[in-house]
Amino acid sequence: MGTAGTSTDEIAGERRRLINVAYRLLGSLSEAEDAVQEAYARWYALPRSRQEEIVSPGAWLTTVTGRICLDLLGSARARRERYVGAWLPEPLPGSPPGRAGWDHGRGADPADQMVLDESVAMAFLVVLESMTPAERVAFVLHDVFRYPFAEIAGVLGRTPAACKQLAASARRRVGVARAPVTAAGQADAVRQVKQAWETMDIAALVDLLDPAAVMTADGGGVVGAVLRPIEGGARIAQYMVAIAGNAPGLELLERPVNGVPGLVAKRAGVVVTVASFEVADGRVTRMWVVRNPEKLRLWARDR
Repeated sequence: MGTAGTSTDEIAGERRRLINVAYRLLGSLSEAEDAVQEAYARWYALPRSRQEEIVSPGAWLTTVTGRICLDLLGSARARRERYVGAWLPEPLPGSPPGRAGWDHGRGADPADQMVLDESVAMAFLVVLESMTPAERVAFVLHDVFRYPFAEIAGVLGRTPAACKQLAASARRRVGVARAPVTAAGQADAVRQVKQAWETMDIAALVDLLDPAAVMTADGGGVVGAVLRPIEGGARIAQYMVAIAGNAPGLELLERPVNGVPGLVAKRAGVVVTVASFEVADGRVTRMWVVRNPEKLRLWARDR
């Protein structure tokens, strides 16, 4: 079946799914939007006769988007080597309590098109960053979006068997999953961290942080942030209290970050920091703190 009956609306309707795929591949919503725009530009540049030969425009757009993302991931490695300090994925706002998989709706804004589930949690995205570009594409397309390896082979230019091996290698990087923390359990831990941080209670923070906790901050060289991860609950607690002492007027708010309970810091009504947490056995094991203002544009609407 050709595309003679495929309307422009149907082609445009693929955009939401493509943005979701590209964000998980790139960890940046702005880059994901650019990749999807480029895929659409290539579709509309095809002669009408060529478009009509394509059995599934959605599959074609996915393949092209995947290839664009693969190229971007390759060049991103070199760019991130020049990045000042740690590079963290761009945090996404939104998700109501207790409902993973919720999305904002179908607005024109790319953020409104995101499905927020465990595959966009900061902990998961950071693991994806440890993969090679080919592993990441194979894993995300197969394990997250359930694309068959025969289709992934068209994206990576490899055999289906090779793509299956890449996904298996990526799966090993993900490692043994921890026991899932309930949304309520995560929210409770984050709330306690907020209270201890606001009162600058080092002892309480140390109790809430795992002794082997790690905090990673991303300032991008634009704003102040530690350039290397801070290791150890006691050291992190001291750093957090020092920040609070040096930033009068900072307002801490509980907000979902990538669909998981997190914290947002505002100064003069402007979001200046977004913090994500990984919690195990009631204690924070990882903190990811994004301060680079270029990655906080989506948070300008926070009320």
